[in-house]
Amino acid sequence: MQEQYNFKQIESKWQQYWEEQDIYRVPDDSQRPKYYCLEMFPYPSGKLHMGHVRNYSIGDVIARFKTMQGYDVLHPMGWDAFGLPAENAAIKHGIPPATWTWDNIAHMKGQLKQLGLSYDWRREVATCHPEYYRWGQWLFLQLYKKGLCYKKHARVNWCPDCATVLANEQVVEGACERCSAPVEQKELDQWFFRITDYSQRLLDDLKKLPGWPDKVKIMQENWIGRSEGAELTFKAAATGDEITVFTTRPDTVYGVTYMVLAPEHPLVAKLSAGTPQETAVAEFVNRVSNQTELARTSSEKEGVFIGAYCINPFNGEQVPILTANYVLYHYGTGAVMGVPAHDERDFEFAKKYNLPIKVVIHPSPAQPLNEVEMTDAYTGDGIMVNSGPFDGTPNRQGIRKVIQFAEAKGIGKGVVNYRLRDWLISRQRYWGTPIPIIYCKTCGAVPVPEDRLPVLLPTDVAFKPTGESPLKSRPDFVNTVCPQCGGPAQRETDTMDTFVDSSWYFLRYTSPRDTGQAWDKAKADRWMPVDQYIGGVEHAILHLLYSRFFTKVFYDLGLVNAEEPFANLLTQGMVLKDGAKMSKSKGNVVSPEEIIERYGADTARLFILFAAPPERDLEWSDRGVEGCHRFLNRVWRLVYSVQDQVAAAPAIQPGTSLVGVHKEMRRLTHYAIKKVTEDISGRFNFNTAISAIMELVNGLYTYRDKVAEVERDAAVLAEAVNTAIILLAPFAPHIAEELWQATGHRDSVHRQPWPAYDPAALVEDEVEIVVQINGKVRERLHIPANMSPAEMQQYVMDQASVQALIAGKQVIKVIPVPGKLINIVVK
Repeated sequence: MQEQYNFKQIESKWQQYWEEQDIYRVPDDSQRPKYYCLEMFPYPSGKLHMGHVRNYSIGDVIARFKTMQGYDVLHPMGWDAFGLPAENAAIKHGIPPATWTWDNIAHMKGQLKQLGLSYDWRREVATCHPEYYRWGQWLFLQLYKKGLCYKKHARVNWCPDCATVLANEQVVEGACERCSAPVEQKELDQWFFRITDYSQRLLDDLKKLPGWPDKVKIMQENWIGRSEGAELTFKAAATGDEITVFTTRPDTVYGVTYMVLAPEHPLVAKLSAGTPQETAVAEFVNRVSNQTELARTSSEKEGVFIGAYCINPFNGEQVPILTANYVLYHYGTGAVMGVPAHDERDFEFAKKYNLPIKVVIHPSPAQPLNEVEMTDAYTGDGIMVNSGPFDGTPNRQGIRKVIQFAEAKGIGKGVVNYRLRDWLISRQRYWGTPIPIIYCKTCGAVPVPEDRLPVLLPTDVAFKPTGESPLKSRPDFVNTVCPQCGGPAQRETDTMDTFVDSSWYFLRYTSPRDTGQAWDKAKADRWMPVDQYIGGVEHAILHLLYSRFFTKVFYDLGLVNAEEPFANLLTQGMVLKDGAKMSKSKGNVVSPEEIIERYGADTARLFILFAAPPERDLEWSDRGVEGCHRFLNRVWRLVYSVQDQVAAAPAIQPGTSLVGVHKEMRRLTHYAIKKVTEDISGRFNFNTAISAIMELVNGLYTYRDKVAEVERDAAVLAEAVNTAIILLAPFAPHIAEELWQATGHRDSVHRQPWPAYDPAALVEDEVEIVVQINGKVRERLHIPANMSPAEMQQYVMDQASVQALIAGKQVIKVIPVPGKLINIVVK
């Protein structure tokens, strides 16, 4: 063992050893319990950032810890490799996307190995590899056969800069989440997955996920957006055309004073035709229809009368029909009934356009409302009024009664609605999984036969951001023959949303080299569900919801036994510098490579785990990094100074009787075992676990410096040093491995069993208690730990320092709390 801590030499040495020994290879057929630890796989952008380092270091600690606890741990890594950045790089630099992507993968893989992460690299996958996307295409076909995949002409979000369609979830404040360009609306034929068929299951099964953060479950609940209410049918006064509305407040139907249709609703043009409003309506519809959904719903509410009326079927009243920007045709029925007296949005809209306001709910008979005096809508509960046969009915009861009435009269029905919409998966891009559909003039849309998969992506494509897929310019890709009739046909040129690729990759890891199936069911059933999933909260809706949907579909198809993909979820916080997220534009980026070069991977890992609890944002601190590096040097020097004594020491014998400093040293050792174990298990309080290791090292220094070598208990010292190394191993694996070998061990420290603490060793001879006078702390004393309350009181009252504090005062009461404090009440 060298006297100086040479992290560069040590880290490269052990990384090579681990790879040569293949120590992270995990068997599929072991009898040991399984544990599947997974971090969200990265996009191969070319360089790791500190967010990656944090994410993967968290997962690595958990994986190493569970391995040492006796589990077979599946801890794989791969690449979410399709997507727009590769195409943008191709356009900018003239580099084929495949070349750019694979070069980035090679570089980032080297960076991950530099961090000493315990991945089973034999299981590596990349979504751009034909043997991966072949099975993505196969899964598409399974959904197609099950009726969960369809194509329709739809109004979609279009990013003009990326020249592709975006799902609603990929539009952030009216802009593309990738490039921030304003999103437009466009009509296209698009492929969808019918995720709405699973709305209620996705909602209900959130209750089966106690290991998920509540905030993530709430986000998914809100996105799915279940609402109970009624569909009610109004009719256009002039034509009799039916207008169906969904409402969660059927108890207010007698208060409808206007109707609003989405600008895209076909009745807008039909009912306004030939009226004086026709031109104004057409101009309004044209202007609003080109706005994004977010722009429409977040801007000021605008509308225009279409020159027609409809009849309220409950009271026969005729009410005006308007079209407005805040009603969306693809949400609900595309029509909304206006009840301004009892809805804030309707109230503001009615005031703006001078529409009638009609009260149909009073807070109570003693608190009637007056339409003229209302300054805002009344949305609370109360008694139904001006509501025909329902007058006097408590409105909550009225909801059910109005639905029953509507069903009996054939003018409505009770329904459950969801905010969730089907998953739009079509992308007009090249670098993605080709959709395995062929179009034949005779046979229509024909799935590619499974034995002809994969539909290979050509590697040389001209990149011109025209708004159409570059694949359309490749006749050798487009032109084919129909699998059914053998006639000329054309391939689908859209590719799949990359979220399709990442919605099942965790299953491919279970048998990544299987060439005959997407995964081996027996292996998937051994490993699934993922026991601990780790990644950013920004994926709470898109990736996590889609993965849950896919897993449920696979369960229904008999492909897996798990109904949920991720049993436990940890969403780590961001890494900040100067109070802001690291970014090149802010000039506050800290390069992982620079930190590793200057301090080593173990220091980088230790700091990023020590600086904050994993679920909170972490503020980068150069001083904090230096402090962690000093601590590792301190550990090194300690072990260097006692390595020979530790290597030659006997194992401590059970039941060994110790006293004084030796007993205290052993107590510190077993306290550290208890603390670190509890902090890693479940709670993932890595920062306090590292603090406990630091306290143990401090205790070892005290023991070494205060006790002469000939007087030290070698077994106690060896137990403490070996324990410190093992506890440090998940956090700083390289230095721990080197120190383990230096203290006389031959096998890897990462193959050692995790230590168990001895409760008897935690019993203290002395404890510190607080002495309070009238509730204020005035003194601290060390007393024997096993004192009874009476003995404790007598001992404290006899101390000269305490006598001085109460001199001249009358003692009213003495309240001892054994092992903690004693309160003396005086006057």
